Amino acid sequence: MAKNKTIQTTQSVNEFIEKVIDPVKRQDSYALVELMEKQTGFPAKMWGPSIIGFGSYHYKYESGHEGDAPLAGFSPRSAAITLYVGCDFEIKEEFLKQLGKYKMSKACIYIKKLADIDPTVLSKMIDHSIVLTKEKYPENQK
Repeated sequence: MAKNKTIQTTQSVNEFIEKVIDPVKRQDSYALVELMEKQTGFPAKMWGPSIIGFGSYHYKYESGHEGDAPLAGFSPRSAAITLYVGCDFEIKEEFLKQLGKYKMSKACIYIKKLADIDPTVLSKMIDHSIVLTKEKYPENQK
């Protein structure tokens, strides 16, 4: 079984954000840290080299693959800010209609800048995602 590459590290979140070249993404990263710390109740921690995560849970798939992941998180990448907020829930479409300007993959939401979305809607998405994650994986939440 392959070992997880994205694990919590001791790297400084602030040092990582300070290395973000785009000043808007850097400022948005600090704002997202504040928003996500408030919504999750957990401090920002680095996960792997480029994901800022909040809280954690332990998952185990039917395949036997298991590991730890943040309850919520983001990554300020060069093309966009990637939001990790567990979007596999029934009312996601309603949230997304209200969110603002974004692109979506199967598991992630991509935004160019925080000003493109409604932070109140993002906060609600985080809250809902955490509730569902805790229901699905009730053991070993931190």
